[in-house]
Amino acid sequence: MRKEFLETGEVVGTHGIKGFVRIKPWADDGFFEKLKRVFIGNEKTEIKVLSAKAHGNVIIANLEGIDSIEKAESLRNKTVYVKRDDVSPPENKYFISEIIGADVYDADTNEFLGKLCDVSSTGANDVWHIQNNSKEYLIPAIPQVIVSVDIFNDKIVIRPIKGIFDDEN
Repeated sequence: MRKEFLETGEVVGTHGIKGFVRIKPWADDGFFEKLKRVFIGNEKTEIKVLSAKAHGNVIIANLEGIDSIEKAESLRNKTVYVKRDDVSPPENKYFISEIIGADVYDADTNEFLGKLCDVSSTGANDVWHIQNNSKEYLIPAIPQVIVSVDIFNDKIVIRPIKGIFDDEN
């Protein structure tokens, strides 16, 4: 099911004494620099983004109402969310938080393979963790394997690499 809020990062610290925060992004391609608002923490408090720019592997953000180091520090370790309707990824792209929990099926046999329970970033490509009962299978998230992703119906269709789902008897 398409989610209303998407996890997109975490406040990992402060920057300077004027209330700027450092956000570890969970999205790429200049995503944060385009945001007009974010929602912070489990309570999803809406905060206007005054400015945001990449600084190494973090985003330095100036958030409305966060004007002191103490206020910025109070956001540390909180998850940053966006409203799904505020963002539009390119066609055939999606957010990881939208696909976690989706059912995974074999493209050729329509066999249920399990649920996507986690995604690991390895550098070259992501690795998807598929849980089926007590077993976890790892598949590379590459075009040769991923056939389709339907975020509206929580369904992923893959063409598994030979041997991954062949359990030993």
